[in-house]
Amino acid sequence: MKLSVVIPVYNEERTLAEIVKRVQATPFEKELVLVNDCSKDKTREIMDALAKQYDNVRCFHHEVNQGKGGALATGFSKVTGDVVLIQDADLEYDPADYPVLLRPILEGKADVVFGSRFLGGAYSRVHLFYHYVGNRMLTLMSNCFTNLNLTDMETCYKVFKREVADKLNIKSRTFAVEPEITAKVAKLHVRVYEVPISYAGRDYSEGKKIGPKDAFIAFYAIVRWSLFS
Repeated sequence: MKLSVVIPVYNEERTLAEIVKRVQATPFEKELVLVNDCSKDKTREIMDALAKQYDNVRCFHHEVNQGKGGALATGFSKVTGDVVLIQDADLEYDPADYPVLLRPILEGKADVVFGSRFLGGAYSRVHLFYHYVGNRMLTLMSNCFTNLNLTDMETCYKVFKREVADKLNIKSRTFAVEPEITAKVAKLHVRVYEVPISYAGRDYSEGKKIGPKDAFIAFYAIVRWSLFS
């Protein structure tokens, strides 16, 4: 099995090299597909250096900012592996969880795996209460429309067999990509598993980007992609 790790990157000069180092330490044959979404810091230079350092790192650059969804769409179009995994470029999600995430697929039980921050991973930072409430409300609403019983629809860690990833055809250009992917997975009627993961969430002073307006965008996306797609 070859693993394709898609990493959307926007202004992550402080953490990018470290997250790539952690992904490289995982015990799988893999490629890293880095998509720079028109960063304004030194992300491009760091990506180019990483591509020279590691022969399995492939870099792509947007000249216009397209949002997380746009970066994922580019990344998914470039993968060559058998399994596709989404990894954020910050340090909130720990690549040490890859064996747990991949186990249901490797054992032939799952086509898609969601990593849940609410199922009790090895550790989780005590974090922002209203983000927790927002995540749970969005997940509940998504479940109502998709008839999936997820605990964490908004998680970064989503893993797909390649044939599923190829069918998603991501259109969202914001954080609405999470409910879009979830709705499309539900419509494919594939086998979906959920596993516990660790989480070291950031606050806004540390670079967290998602905000209250994104919750309203996500509500709209849940309805759009569940009913009108």
